[in-house]
Amino acid sequence: MSRLEKRSMKSCQVGLDLAAIGKRWTFHILRNIGALHVDRFNQILRSVPGLTPRVLIMRLNELEERGLIRSVMIKQKPRLVRWELTEKGRDTVPIVEGYLSFAHKWYPNSSLKNHLTQQKKQPDLLDLIQLATKERSANTLKTI
Repeated sequence: MSRLEKRSMKSCQVGLDLAAIGKRWTFHILRNIGALHVDRFNQILRSVPGLTPRVLIMRLNELEERGLIRSVMIKQKPRLVRWELTEKGRDTVPIVEGYLSFAHKWYPNSSLKNHLTQQKKQPDLLDLIQLATKERSANTLKTI
Protein backbone atom coordinates (compact mmCIF):
# COMPACT_ATOMS: atom_id res chain seq x y z
CA MET A 1 0.00 0.00 0.00
CA SER A 2 1.38 3.40 -0.96
CA ARG A 3 1.80 6.31 1.47
CA LEU A 4 -1.02 8.15 -0.27
CA GLU A 5 -3.33 5.17 0.19
CA LYS A 6 -2.34 4.87 3.86
CA ARG A 7 -2.89 8.60 4.44
CA SER A 8 -6.25 8.45 2.67
CA MET A 9 -7.29 5.45 4.75
CA LYS A 10 -6.29 7.23 7.98
CA SER A 11 -8.62 10.11 7.16
CA CYS A 12 -11.50 7.81 6.19
CA GLN A 13 -13.48 6.79 9.27
CA VAL A 14 -15.06 3.82 7.49
CA GLY A 15 -11.61 2.64 6.45
CA LEU A 16 -10.40 2.93 10.03
CA ASP A 17 -13.34 0.89 11.30
CA LEU A 18 -12.78 -1.76 8.64
CA ALA A 19 -9.09 -1.88 9.46
CA ALA A 20 -9.89 -2.42 13.15
CA ILE A 21 -12.51 -5.10 12.48
CA GLY A 22 -10.27 -6.86 9.98
CA LYS A 23 -7.33 -7.34 12.35
CA ARG A 24 -6.53 -10.81 13.56
CA TRP A 25 -8.67 -11.95 16.52
CA THR A 26 -11.01 -8.93 16.37
CA PHE A 27 -13.81 -10.90 14.75
CA HIS A 28 -13.67 -13.49 17.54
CA ILE A 29 -13.56 -10.81 20.24
CA LEU A 30 -16.63 -9.01 18.84
CA ARG A 31 -18.50 -12.32 18.51
CA ASN A 32 -17.66 -13.35 22.05
CA ILE A 33 -18.62 -10.03 23.61
CA GLY A 34 -21.77 -9.47 21.56
CA ALA A 35 -23.27 -12.89 21.09
CA LEU A 36 -21.76 -15.23 23.63
CA HIS A 37 -21.57 -12.71 26.50
CA VAL A 38 -17.97 -13.68 27.13
CA ASP A 39 -17.21 -10.19 28.31
CA ARG A 40 -14.43 -10.30 30.92
CA PHE A 41 -10.74 -10.11 30.00
CA ASN A 42 -9.74 -13.60 31.15
CA GLN A 43 -12.92 -15.16 29.75
CA ILE A 44 -12.20 -13.67 26.34
CA LEU A 45 -8.57 -14.74 26.54
CA ARG A 46 -9.50 -18.36 27.38
CA SER A 47 -12.20 -18.51 24.71
CA VAL A 48 -9.86 -17.68 21.81
CA PRO A 49 -6.98 -20.19 21.59
CA GLY A 50 -3.77 -18.52 20.44
CA LEU A 51 -4.78 -15.03 21.55
CA THR A 52 -2.17 -13.50 23.86
CA PRO A 53 -2.88 -11.04 26.70
CA ARG A 54 -0.85 -8.34 24.95
CA VAL A 55 -2.80 -8.66 21.69
CA LEU A 56 -6.13 -8.81 23.54
CA ILE A 57 -5.30 -5.55 25.33
CA MET A 58 -4.40 -3.93 22.00
CA ARG A 59 -7.59 -5.15 20.29
CA LEU A 60 -9.85 -4.09 23.16
CA ASN A 61 -8.25 -0.63 23.16
CA GLU A 62 -8.63 -0.33 19.37
CA LEU A 63 -12.26 -1.41 19.46
CA GLU A 64 -12.96 1.02 22.29
CA GLU A 65 -11.21 3.86 20.43
CA ARG A 66 -13.33 3.13 17.34
CA GLY A 67 -16.48 3.24 19.48
CA LEU A 68 -17.41 -0.40 18.88
CA ILE A 69 -17.18 -1.54 22.51
CA ARG A 70 -17.12 0.11 25.93
CA SER A 71 -15.88 -1.02 29.29
CA VAL A 72 -18.29 -1.16 32.19
CA MET A 73 -16.80 -0.95 35.68
CA ILE A 74 -17.88 -3.85 37.86
CA LYS A 75 -15.63 -3.15 40.81
CA GLN A 76 -13.02 -0.46 41.43
CA LYS A 77 -10.63 -2.33 43.74
CA PRO A 78 -9.45 -4.63 42.42
CA ARG A 79 -10.36 -3.12 39.07
CA LEU A 80 -12.84 -5.38 37.33
CA VAL A 81 -14.51 -4.46 34.05
CA ARG A 82 -16.68 -6.17 31.53
CA TRP A 83 -16.96 -5.24 27.89
CA GLU A 84 -20.13 -4.62 25.90
CA LEU A 85 -20.96 -3.63 22.36
CA THR A 86 -21.98 -0.03 21.78
CA GLU A 87 -24.78 0.84 19.38
CA LYS A 88 -22.12 1.18 16.68
CA GLY A 89 -20.72 -2.22 17.68
CA ARG A 90 -24.18 -3.81 17.48
CA ASP A 91 -24.48 -2.40 13.98
CA THR A 92 -21.51 -4.60 12.98
CA VAL A 93 -23.63 -7.69 13.68
CA PRO A 94 -24.93 -7.98 10.09
CA ILE A 95 -21.32 -7.77 8.86
CA VAL A 96 -20.26 -10.53 11.24
CA GLU A 97 -23.29 -12.65 10.33
CA GLY A 98 -22.60 -12.17 6.64
CA TYR A 99 -19.05 -13.28 7.11
CA LEU A 100 -20.17 -16.32 9.11
CA SER A 101 -22.56 -17.30 6.31
CA PHE A 102 -19.82 -16.84 3.74
CA ALA A 103 -17.33 -18.87 5.78
CA HIS A 104 -19.85 -21.64 6.45
CA LYS A 105 -20.67 -21.94 2.75
CA TRP A 106 -17.18 -21.72 1.30
CA TYR A 107 -15.06 -23.10 4.16
CA PRO A 108 -17.28 -25.60 5.99
CA ASN A 109 -14.32 -27.26 7.71
CA SER A 110 -12.74 -24.00 8.84
CA SER A 111 -11.66 -23.30 12.38
CA LEU A 112 -14.40 -20.70 12.91
CA LYS A 113 -15.92 -22.54 15.80
CA ASN A 114 -17.11 -21.70 19.24
CA HIS A 115 -14.12 -22.77 21.32
CA LEU A 116 -16.19 -22.69 24.48
CA THR A 117 -18.36 -25.58 23.32
CA GLN A 118 -16.09 -26.90 20.55
CA GLN A 119 -19.04 -26.79 18.15
CA LYS A 120 -18.66 -25.59 14.58
CA LYS A 121 -22.21 -24.23 14.44
CA GLN A 122 -22.24 -20.49 15.14
CA PRO A 123 -25.06 -18.82 17.06
CA ASP A 124 -27.33 -16.39 15.26
CA LEU A 125 -25.66 -13.18 16.43
CA LEU A 126 -28.49 -10.81 15.63
CA ASP A 127 -31.07 -12.92 17.47
CA LEU A 128 -28.84 -13.30 20.52
CA ILE A 129 -28.07 -9.59 20.71
CA GLN A 130 -31.72 -8.63 20.23
CA LEU A 131 -32.69 -11.08 22.98
CA ALA A 132 -30.06 -9.64 25.33
CA THR A 133 -31.26 -6.10 24.56
CA LYS A 134 -34.87 -7.10 25.31
CA GLU A 135 -33.80 -8.75 28.57
CA ARG A 136 -31.88 -5.64 29.64
CA SER A 137 -34.87 -3.44 28.75
CA ALA A 138 -37.20 -5.70 30.73
CA ASN A 139 -34.86 -5.60 33.73
CA THR A 140 -34.64 -1.81 33.50
CA LEU A 141 -38.45 -1.51 33.45
CA LYS A 142 -38.73 -3.78 36.51
CA THR A 143 -36.41 -1.54 38.51
CA ILE A 144 -38.28 1.68 37.65
